[in-house]
Amino acid sequence: MTEKTPLLLLPGLLCDRALWGHQLDTLTDLAEMTVGDMTLDDTVDGMAVRNIARMPDKFALAGLSMGGYSAQAVMRLAPERVTKLALLDTSARSDTPDRIQGRRDLIARAAAGEFKEVVERHLPVYLPPERLTEEPLVNAVRQSAYIVGEAAYQRQQTALINRPDNRTNLSAIGCPTLVLCGRQDRATTLEMHEEMATEIPNAALVVIEDCAHLSPLEQPHAVSAAMRYWLNI
Repeated sequence: MTEKTPLLLLPGLLCDRALWGHQLDTLTDLAEMTVGDMTLDDTVDGMAVRNIARMPDKFALAGLSMGGYSAQAVMRLAPERVTKLALLDTSARSDTPDRIQGRRDLIARAAAGEFKEVVERHLPVYLPPERLTEEPLVNAVRQSAYIVGEAAYQRQQTALINRPDNRTNLSAIGCPTLVLCGRQDRATTLEMHEEMATEIPNAALVVIEDCAHLSPLEQPHAVSAAMRYWLNI
């Protein structure tokens, strides 16, 4: 029997283990999966340190969006421990001043008791317009956001505001790397993924059609297929 790969899955902003539901169900023959807790820290490095402490000496690592930023922090802090890396719907860039101000505005609204309204503001950023009428999908995103909660949301947004630009570190990544995004992702664009795939040695770019920012939820079969291939490298 082939030994399973330890795999750490890092969710994005306002996401929990439900983001990885299809992968948790279908990749069990290849991987022993752990979903990271991204709710307790207000820096991407803190998230990285907390979650790799749960893992064995060597493991595969996948992160989406904020989870991808923290995965890149792992590659700066403990690259020797990661055997395979997957960066999904994320970026190596730091925030622009406008984006930082937008995050601060959302933190203020959440702190003022408007957390549910803030969650609604995120939906059209996460999902393409044609999927906003799909109640099971939209409700799954909402439910995860409410589980994460307002206090953790403020910590997460603070971590995103203060994350470093990681582009100069990409060339040092030495393990096989999957760079994956939805073609319609407006939060972290295809251009940002092409940039990462160009700079990371041994990187493969996979673009998921009819998909925006939450690719494991929107196109779970396609994402699981890509991750299965990646785990078998």
